[in-house]
Amino acid sequence: MNKRDIKTIVLQLLQKIAPDIDPSTLEMDDNIREVFGIDSFDFLQFIVGLDEELEIKTPEEDYGKITTLNAVIAYVKSKT
Repeated sequence: MNKRDIKTIVLQLLQKIAPDIDPSTLEMDDNIREVFGIDSFDFLQFIVGLDEELEIKTPEEDYGKITTLNAVIAYVKSKT
């Protein structure tokens, strides 16, 4: 899976959990939770969605590594 594919999936998941946001405004190094005001529950839904869509397993201790688009892409690439 390449960077563009991962980014597309991430943006689609963000749109699902927060339908009132415009994920296309997110820059690669923006903090996802801060920019979109995503709370802990929605962030957990995002992680679960990532795991399901990308067939990975994200342990709770890794949640802090998933902060920006760049971080998500690097994390997913390290898991696949």
